[in-house]
Amino acid sequence: MLVETVVADAFGTNCYVLSSGRGSECVVVDPGIGVAARLDDVFKRDNLKPVAVLISHGHLDHTFSVTPVCGANDVPAYIHTDDAHLLADPAQGFSANMMALVGTGLDWTEPDDVQVLADGGAVELAGMRFSVDHAPGHTAGSAMFHTTGDEAAYTLTGDVLFRGAIGRTDLPGGSDAAMQETLRTKVLPLDDGVVVLPGHGPATTIAAERARNPYLKRLTAH
Repeated sequence: MLVETVVADAFGTNCYVLSSGRGSECVVVDPGIGVAARLDDVFKRDNLKPVAVLISHGHLDHTFSVTPVCGANDVPAYIHTDDAHLLADPAQGFSANMMALVGTGLDWTEPDDVQVLADGGAVELAGMRFSVDHAPGHTAGSAMFHTTGDEAAYTLTGDVLFRGAIGRTDLPGGSDAAMQETLRTKVLPLDDGVVVLPGHGPATTIAAERARNPYLKRLTAH
């Protein structure tokens, strides 16, 4: 599997381009602020054809470029049903202070084709199978996507799990209790060898996080 990472201009959000290799179809995950032109460069360089955009959750730093990317390539956006309203009105997912960081006067348009995802479902895209794990806590509709490449299993965790940290739970739709349940029932059961592709920061593995992430260690200590 070919994994390309484009880091957004704001908030350091990771946008991923996943494909079976150069010259194939691809899936874009979490196109944030200022990534559309750089994604086009990746598509052209590797001769990739986008077929879908996957959204881990509805915060603007992960969705800012979803409409231009979907529109330019005539592809649908996929998001968990509990965060779908944030593609219609992203301001519902941020505090006033966070919206000020993104900028006032945002001219927002929802993608033409939005497909909602449910927990335990799966989608076949670009020759890859993505299974959907509803993982609330950071937002009500946060989801993790699991897929398997030639040499490793990957989990796209959005803002659920980072290297050494987890996503904040104090924004609208967030819940610390839900996050703890997600970590206990959705993250900890994953195999040690799973490669974590997080929404921010460097990639890691479940084994590394099980051993060093204080939030996971706290759960396993009880």
